[in-house]
Amino acid sequence: MNKKCFGIIVLLLLVIAGGVYKFFFQESISNSTTGRTVILLNSTERDLVLAEMRAFLTSVQQITKGISGNDMSMVAEYGRKVGRASQGETPRTLAAKLPVQFRQLGFDTHTKFDQLAMDAEDLGDSNHALSQLSTLMQNCIGCHETYQINISGN
Repeated sequence: MNKKCFGIIVLLLLVIAGGVYKFFFQESISNSTTGRTVILLNSTERDLVLAEMRAFLTSVQQITKGISGNDMSMVAEYGRKVGRASQGETPRTLAAKLPVQFRQLGFDTHTKFDQLAMDAEDLGDSNHALSQLSTLMQNCIGCHETYQINISGN
């Protein structure tokens, strides 16, 4: 192989590596004046993340209603609605912009909703469900204390 072909191959590999980094590993973050980490997303990406958070909040309200009425099937139904199966297919470009800790927290939250749903069905214990919900809500509080989502300029 001559030097010119080798140079072209190396250049192409560097371009591919840069693209992989940009779309899979580069987070789009900055710091805010409040001390929170600002996640910069386009408006469509921001809408997706906020819709997921609203779904969490709706389920929390319905789970609380189910617990207060000792309706564990309702608790299971709304826990499952925002469990891991609800994550769907997050666009890779969006996932690449989210800090690793943010993604881990989201995954853990979905998992906790699934566990709450399973335990509500299997145990039928509203006190246990309330305890699980309290623990799960710590994820929500931690996320909102740590992150702020803004629309990027691009």
